[in-house]
Amino acid sequence: MQRKFLKGVAVAFLIAAGSLFVVSAAEQEVISDGVFIGDKDVSGMTPDEAKAYVKGEVEKLGSSAITIQMGDAQVTKTWKELGLEWENKDLVDEVSQIGTTGNIVRRYKEQKDLQNQSSRFEIEYTMDESAQKAFVDSCVQFNSEPVEGSCYMGDDGRLHVEGGTDGLKLDVDATLVSLKEHLKDYEAGDTVIEASVQRTSPVLTAEMLEKMNNVLGTATTDYSASSWGRAKNVETATAKINGKLLMPGESYSVTEVVVPFTAENGYELAPSYEAGQVVDSYGGGICQVSTTLYNAVLKAELQVNSRSNHTMLVNYVDPSKDAAIAEGLMDLVFTNTLENPVYIAGSAYAGTLNFTIFGVETRPANRSIEFISETLSQTDPSSNIKLVAKTDQNVGYFTQVQSPHQGLSACLWKNIYYDGVLSETIQVNSSNYQASPAIYEIGVVTSNQALASALYTAIGQNDLSQVQSILANGVKESETPATEPPQIDVPQEPDPPVVVDPPVTEPPVVDPPVVEDPPATTDPGETMDPPEPDEFVQ
Repeated sequence: MQRKFLKGVAVAFLIAAGSLFVVSAAEQEVISDGVFIGDKDVSGMTPDEAKAYVKGEVEKLGSSAITIQMGDAQVTKTWKELGLEWENKDLVDEVSQIGTTGNIVRRYKEQKDLQNQSSRFEIEYTMDESAQKAFVDSCVQFNSEPVEGSCYMGDDGRLHVEGGTDGLKLDVDATLVSLKEHLKDYEAGDTVIEASVQRTSPVLTAEMLEKMNNVLGTATTDYSASSWGRAKNVETATAKINGKLLMPGESYSVTEVVVPFTAENGYELAPSYEAGQVVDSYGGGICQVSTTLYNAVLKAELQVNSRSNHTMLVNYVDPSKDAAIAEGLMDLVFTNTLENPVYIAGSAYAGTLNFTIFGVETRPANRSIEFISETLSQTDPSSNIKLVAKTDQNVGYFTQVQSPHQGLSACLWKNIYYDGVLSETIQVNSSNYQASPAIYEIGVVTSNQALASALYTAIGQNDLSQVQSILANGVKESETPATEPPQIDVPQEPDPPVVVDPPVTEPPVVDPPVVEDPPATTDPGETMDPPEPDEFVQ
């Protein structure tokens, strides 16, 4: 009797529970309580609502952007473009059946289990690995070499610097690992991944260049008395040197930078010496540029590899402080032996030529240096003259084109002081300057053969007083010397006078300046900075 009663109760319970589920299903089938998809509680959702939610999550993730940043460049793809696919598309059907399908006992048990512990299900995805690899590989286009920093002289007279960037090389494997590490979490939202790179730093960084504002050495000379052509050459050559950044261990050749001495390279005709005479050639005056730079280099204490003195003295620096250059013959070469780069700033304007060498000052603050020129011997050229016949000038033309140059032997000393006390004296160089006579040009063009012959004879004998006498007093035809003058082409004049009275009776007596930059050879290609022929006042 008792068994029948219990059986009846169980049947009644199952009938009641069954009727409950039937009613619920009849009203609307929903997902049981305690069911989650990811972090989303989908309890009470209809299967259609759950599917809509999952599709929304898939689309949200698929449209999310992933950016790989490499230096200043970047490349972006969406998850969908990287091959994102929803793998377990039966997910909603699966969660919809929990506690809602099967026999009544199973449904009851699943419902009870959900009351004690919720069930969590994940949206499963797949990715296209080849698309990921291609995405990373596309960043190879951003590989770059290091870019050195640069510097320039501002209008404020100070050194200004710009940048310097690292060279980048993509590490494909490491970047791909980073990408996959991010993808495995399947989190929606735009993301930036830093590419793994190998960096190569430039030698010249902005940080280094900013330290180069110390003046290591500076020198100034005056070219205000130069002719227009010579001044133009000084300014042209200075501009070619200005702005040079010299790295540690790097050598610099002045001649290599300023040649060729041609009109096409910006040079003008200006007086220069060839074979001891004044001629016009392209580039006259540039030795003043190399000389001024030499003095700045000495003060900066860079290593001087090659330096030559002029054949004759120059008037813009002391003996042994000059540095002559001549294409293929003489050069000023120096090396940056310092630990940091140096910057050479040059300017030539309104007759003032300056070179300043900037760098990082590492010399002790209590240390100072000076350079002393010492004359060892001298040769007086005052009694020497040289007469030159000018076959393109008429008789009466008489001018001094070169003042006498004193011969001189000199050396340059470097004194080093600490706290004003002389510590060391070092010989820097030695120089020998040859004596050179005053040079006069005499016009010899005339139809008076007796006069021409007499002038040629006096010029050949280098007899200045005789030339002056002939020009002052003339000659008679009967006084024609036995020696015949060279045949020259002269303009013919009818019935020329026997005697001419030239306007010049005495050569000018002046105190000539030291003539600069003589040639060391008769090589016609050499340019050696002549003096101004019409300028003889020091």
